[in-house]
Amino acid sequence: MDVRKGRTRLARPWGVGQYPSVNRATFLVAAPDQPGLVARLAGFFYALGLNILDAGNHSDAGPGAPPRFFMRIVVDLSDLASPKAQQVLGGSTTRAAMEAGFARVVETFQGTWSVGYSDEVAKVAILVTKDPTCLYDLVIRQRSGELPCEIPVVISNRDLLESVAAAFRIPFFALPIESDRKREQELQVLELLRGHHVDLVVLARYMQVLSEEFLAEAPPIINIHHGFLPAFQGARPYHQAYERGVKMIGATAHYATKDLDQGPIIEQDVARVTHQLGPDQLVRVGRDVERVVLARAVRAHLERRIIVENRRTIIL
Repeated sequence: MDVRKGRTRLARPWGVGQYPSVNRATFLVAAPDQPGLVARLAGFFYALGLNILDAGNHSDAGPGAPPRFFMRIVVDLSDLASPKAQQVLGGSTTRAAMEAGFARVVETFQGTWSVGYSDEVAKVAILVTKDPTCLYDLVIRQRSGELPCEIPVVISNRDLLESVAAAFRIPFFALPIESDRKREQELQVLELLRGHHVDLVVLARYMQVLSEEFLAEAPPIINIHHGFLPAFQGARPYHQAYERGVKMIGATAHYATKDLDQGPIIEQDVARVTHQLGPDQLVRVGRDVERVVLARAVRAHLERRIIVENRRTIIL
C-alpha cells in the first residue's frame, strides 16, 4: 500500500509468534534520502522511552532520479504512559499525541508516513470464481495463525464455491454478472466490503476484470495470476505452455490497478518443469506456486512491510 501522510487503518497486524504479548506500532516512512534520517527517527522513540523491536531501511536511487529513503520501524508501546513519554508529549499518553509528534519529525525532511497497531486486526475479503485452491489455502493459513487477519466474507460471481465457505462458516455471497449490468454488480460488491469493514481485498482466482471506478472506491486489492516466461494469455494457459515446451512456470502477486496485470509486484516465484509433465500436471505445479506466492504477498501486506513507490514496491 502507499505510504500516506498521516494515520492509516489498513493492514495493521504483526506476524504470529513475534512478540505476541507486546502492544506494538509499526511505522512506514518514505522521504528524500539525506544524512541522519535513521538517527532522527530512532531518536524520536528514544526521547519517549519506547523500545524499538525491529527496524529496517533502504536507500534507493533510480536512473536519473534523486535518492529515496524508506524505513519500517516496529515499536513497543508498553511505556507510552510513562512520565518520560508524557513529558515529551505534553502530558498526553494517547496514540494520537505520539502520531502528531512523529508527524512533526517527518515533516522536517519532507517525508510521508503511515502507522498501524498490533491490536487492530485487518479484515480481509476474498473474491473467487470457480477455482477453490487459493481460497482453501488462505482460509487454512488464517485459521492456523499464519495470516494475522479476519476473513469476514467470501464474494463470488458464481455459486460454485459456497460449500467451501460454508465449511469454514464464512458468509458467502454469489453476485452473478450480466454483460450489461457489470457496474451494478460491482456496486453490490462495494456495499458488502463497506458493510463488513474490509481493509484488504484478495482476488483468489477471481476471473473478472475490475473497472477503474471499482478500483478507485475499493480498499487495496491483491491479485494472483500465472506468470510464464514467455507469458501466455487467454484461455488454457497451461496447455499453451505445454505446447511450447516451457522449462519453468511461475506466479505473480501484485496490487490491482486500472492497468490490467500491471500493478506493483509484491511477490513472485517459479518452479522448474520438464517435457515429462502433461498439461494437467503443469496445472497442479502452477497451482502450488500460485497459492504460496499469494499467501506471501498477503502476509507482507498484513505485516505492514510494503511501501509502494510509483510502480514498484519496497518490501522491508
